[in-house]
Amino acid sequence: MTAEGFVAALLADQGDTEWSARVPHRLDSVLAALPRAARAGVHTAVAALETYTVLRTGRRLAALGPDEREDVIGSLAARPRLGPLLDLLKVPVLLAAGTERMPAPAPPAPATAPADPPLDCTAAEEWPARSTADVVVVGSGAGGAMAARTFALAGLSVVVLEEGRHHSTASFGRRAPLDRFAELYRDGGATVAVGNPPVLLPVGRAVGGTTVVNSGTCYRTPDHVRRRWSSDFGFGLAEGLGPLLDEVERTLQVATQPLDVLGNNGLLTLIGAERLGWRAAPLRRNAPGCKGSCQCVVGCPTGAKQSVQLSVLPDACAAGARIVTGARVRRILLDQDVPGPPRAAGVLARRPDGSELEILSPLVVTAAGSLQTPPLLRRSGLGGHPRLGRNLSVHAATSVAGRFAEPVTASRGVLQSVGVEELHARGVLVEATASPPGMGSFVLPGLGRELRRELEGADHLATLGAMIADRPSGQVRGRDGTLVRYDLDPRDGDRLMTAVRAMGRLLFAAGAEEVLTGVPTAPRARSLDALDELLASVRARDLHLSAFHPTGTVAAGADPQRAPADPEGRLRGVHGVLVADGSVLPSCPEVNPQLSIMAAALAISEAWLDGARHGR
Repeated sequence: MTAEGFVAALLADQGDTEWSARVPHRLDSVLAALPRAARAGVHTAVAALETYTVLRTGRRLAALGPDEREDVIGSLAARPRLGPLLDLLKVPVLLAAGTERMPAPAPPAPATAPADPPLDCTAAEEWPARSTADVVVVGSGAGGAMAARTFALAGLSVVVLEEGRHHSTASFGRRAPLDRFAELYRDGGATVAVGNPPVLLPVGRAVGGTTVVNSGTCYRTPDHVRRRWSSDFGFGLAEGLGPLLDEVERTLQVATQPLDVLGNNGLLTLIGAERLGWRAAPLRRNAPGCKGSCQCVVGCPTGAKQSVQLSVLPDACAAGARIVTGARVRRILLDQDVPGPPRAAGVLARRPDGSELEILSPLVVTAAGSLQTPPLLRRSGLGGHPRLGRNLSVHAATSVAGRFAEPVTASRGVLQSVGVEELHARGVLVEATASPPGMGSFVLPGLGRELRRELEGADHLATLGAMIADRPSGQVRGRDGTLVRYDLDPRDGDRLMTAVRAMGRLLFAAGAEEVLTGVPTAPRARSLDALDELLASVRARDLHLSAFHPTGTVAAGADPQRAPADPEGRLRGVHGVLVADGSVLPSCPEVNPQLSIMAAALAISEAWLDGARHGR
């Protein structure tokens, strides 16, 4: 796209810095990774803004001088329909600008990244057109990896199918964070839940699934959540998750993050919490020996974070499991020529070149994730349950930043470092969350010269994120594609506003000179009273919302009318299909869900093995 003029106007570029001249080219690479519809939308929006400029001035943005561009961009922002559009277009531009402002990293020394444990990975193009296995696992993330390991250690032949590629630790250190982001996330990280407001919902696509790109934060499933899953939903396996959570923690080497690599973002959070008398502590993470590179969400370049391709899948492969990469499962094959419900007979998958492969198996484990498992089941003729795809919780989240007199340099240290649990009983969990170098997680306020000043002062910002224990307000539609709908519950809107105020209060207590809310109409406050006054006119739908923890779309439970899966994770209406990803959780786990998903997958797999041993 030709975006030089638009980028120059947005960033008040006067041609006096080399990095800003590179932003349009970097922006093109960001957009190239987006889905076609999203890319076309950006092109159309930029074209519309150019048309407005020509009608107003008789010239394109690129032909205007700095003052003229500033005038045009200001007039655009003042128009009710164009202001929000500009705010949306800022996101990819800021990603590109943040990356280009970084100094080029030196190539890592050969010994910098440790060798990964071996995996038995075969590209789909090299896998035979027809093969057999005792178990086929669809998806290699938290749940799929745990199921694969459990069945392989039990002596069954296991094949894991993964749509993404395998990425080594060494490969992460050779590319800029933004370049990895586009490849490690489905749709270039642009998955969005449609609603009011829309919610950005990025999910991973690689061997290891979203565990490759999560923060490494490891919370155990709270006891009260497990009791509710058992008593209210009839998910009986939840009662026995305690020892399984212990096993998962041992596998992932979970421990409290040491203070020496927290970084200033986390340390300031601890200071603010201490001054307020709030409960806060370094988070428990699966990252022994963390170096504080702040790149968890684009693949750890040091191998410290024990995502499942480093910690679980190697054990599965050592026991005989095999992983097929670049394989998109089109449908589960069924044997209909049997009395009663159909039986699983394997899967049909598509290679990147469009050809197909078939793996015959009497047991299929769906672990494609809460957003992909429902469409897979529909494509397979197994989507008849009225609650399939419904019951979606996402841990809706928002961010706030504080500006400090001294540099914070949040990108040095642990990406997600400190948990503030003071409001957790009220459904709000605050976590100090920074971003990889060049990839600001917070949408800076302003346009033109104001935005340029914010960008150049970003090293003085400390960022907090808060997620809420949300009601199941979403659903996953679609069969061949995926459409996510999420309508924020009014109670959850109130929780988000409570979270914004709490984060502002904490940042002021830590010494922030001002707080940036992320709300375009009320962007900054220099005192807690001023923040309260600003927030009085703000609604939750004015916030920039994101979410990272979709769960519940094929919930397990005792009631066959409410739960598409039975209490042991078996899909109703078919024999031989297990659900072992976040979709099987009956409700929002109220904490980062990786341990919950892995423990549930372990419980479901062991229950199936126990049933097979006893002829059930």
